[in-house]
Amino acid sequence: MTALLDEVRRTVHALNAELVRHQLVAWTSGNVSARVPGEDLVVIKPSGVAFEDLTPESMVVVDLDANVVDGEYAPSSDTATHCFIYREMPGVGGVAHTHSPYATGWAARGEEIPCVLTAMADEFGGPIPVGRFALIGGEEIGRVVVETLTGHRSPAVLMRSHGVFSVGPSARSAIKAAVMCEDVARTVHLARAFGEVAPLEQGDIDALYDRYQNVYGQH
Repeated sequence: MTALLDEVRRTVHALNAELVRHQLVAWTSGNVSARVPGEDLVVIKPSGVAFEDLTPESMVVVDLDANVVDGEYAPSSDTATHCFIYREMPGVGGVAHTHSPYATGWAARGEEIPCVLTAMADEFGGPIPVGRFALIGGEEIGRVVVETLTGHRSPAVLMRSHGVFSVGPSARSAIKAAVMCEDVARTVHLARAFGEVAPLEQGDIDALYDRYQNVYGQH
């Protein structure tokens, strides 16, 4: 168990650094967590610690009820949210939360990002949805994430007036979804500056999504 936790801590530490590298966060905001394989445990970033001061050892281990199991720091203030998602979505292995500027701009408007790009069809299988407003600190944001993403292809949700939560079968895939969410949010924002944008046809979205998920890349 110790070796497994050490490995997951190293992974989560490295992936939190990706939030900074891709300019998805400011100061100490944002976080990444990962489910510990085969265990009812989660490794998550500590609360309020500067990214440059994070180490693998500073990552906090919690159970699925957000109780600290191991670690010297208090876990992220979003821990209850992450744990609710893991309890309700067994296929999720990683969760990321960002306040990336363009995607959060859409969230501030309470507006989904329309599927007007092939890259959106590939990664999200349609528009990126908006979840209703929820206060930080408890499970309510997790409830909204789950209710919004259930039955939806998108691995990312824009939380109204807050930011982005993304999920995936691994923490790395959750980060990828967050990166791609910001990328398409910026592109569609720029496109709309010149006029209306036209969503792709559903049949084309379906074909693009199937190709990307099942043919593209190495399998």
